[in-house]
Amino acid sequence: MSESPVRLTCRSLTRRNLLVASGAVAASTLVASPKSFARSETRVAPNSPLYGKIYKSLKGGKRKGETPLQFFERLKALGYHGVESGHPNDAAAYREATAKTGGMIHGLVNGGHWGTRLSDPNPATREKARQNLENAVKRSAALGGSSVLLVPGKVTGPNETHDHVWHRSIEQVKKVLPTAAKLGVRILIETVWNGFCYDPEKFRDYIDAYDHPWVGAYYDIGNMQKFAPSHEWIRILGHRTVKLDVKDWGKKNGFCRLGEGDVNWDKVREELVKLNFTGWATREGKDKGLEDTSKLMDQLMLGI
Repeated sequence: MSESPVRLTCRSLTRRNLLVASGAVAASTLVASPKSFARSETRVAPNSPLYGKIYKSLKGGKRKGETPLQFFERLKALGYHGVESGHPNDAAAYREATAKTGGMIHGLVNGGHWGTRLSDPNPATREKARQNLENAVKRSAALGGSSVLLVPGKVTGPNETHDHVWHRSIEQVKKVLPTAAKLGVRILIETVWNGFCYDPEKFRDYIDAYDHPWVGAYYDIGNMQKFAPSHEWIRILGHRTVKLDVKDWGKKNGFCRLGEGDVNWDKVREELVKLNFTGWATREGKDKGLEDTSKLMDQLMLGI
């Protein structure tokens, strides 16, 4: 298993060094360098500036009846570095599996954030959503994860507008940040189809409004292609992007097999190289199988 993530304290951070600290977290805290896990690490290193900097992951994928150890061994054979999960109950079994294979649960998806929303008009519901988020942070830490993926709310009408989502979610997330900082788990806001911040500049400003190093962006490559070229989102969000969801999307075929949509993967890689990005890239969706996905991620994300 990889070395323990670096823990960053926020006590001495100021606005002037905030961006530097955030970059350090993205480079060290969130990438625990699980190089021994992926099958591809046994080959001669290809000529790719992103090789060794991007770690391949899946959203779940565990078969019914499969033990955590069997699951991680199967992923290792297919060239993956880890997985992002929901809320697995058997933390001890997963910790044992990661220790034996070198794989990781790199983070959790915050459960129920669409239905029990931080932006809900009802204060009691917002409080429950906050509790759910705090519990997810604790579970992620217990599993060795470095993040919780969060949908901050949804624009639904006059009682849950764009401004409501903005201010209500920030108010609730900030209450969880002391726990997140203590446990070394970043809260990463996903770019999704929730009626909120469909402009990259707006989403950038939303992340900046937290003014806190333990909040970042979980950028979904396919989701936002609908609103602006995905490589432009990556350029504008810059260092704020800590982890990536890997999807493709096209005007004619919607969400689809990687490489068959409208995402310009060459330009995506170019922007990631410019940012000196290093971190997790997690496939959400299906291709022709997990082996096909692994090969496509090598080709499209790494350029090999």
